[in-house]
Amino acid sequence: MDLCHVHNLLVRPAADKRYGIRVSLPPRDTFTRLLGSDWERFHWFATPEQRDRALREMASEHLYSRRGDRPTVRFEPVDRPAGTRA
Repeated sequence: MDLCHVHNLLVRPAADKRYGIRVSLPPRDTFTRLLGSDWERFHWFATPEQRDRALREMASEHLYSRRGDRPTVRFEPVDRPAGTRA
């Protein structure tokens, strides 16, 4: 979809953001029974610095995790070539 008034946007469109984080699960994770073995989610950022900061935050221990919990979610930095659509 083309944007009519780009100057009114508060947030850049995802297609303009080239630096991402791919979130996925290991193949034998029990959550794959709920989400499917091919589940993945992408978060996109305008700069590598924003991406790296978010990656550190996402990979850190969750504030409300129980002692001993070890999430198995995988976080992988990815780059999208310039001009590629989401």
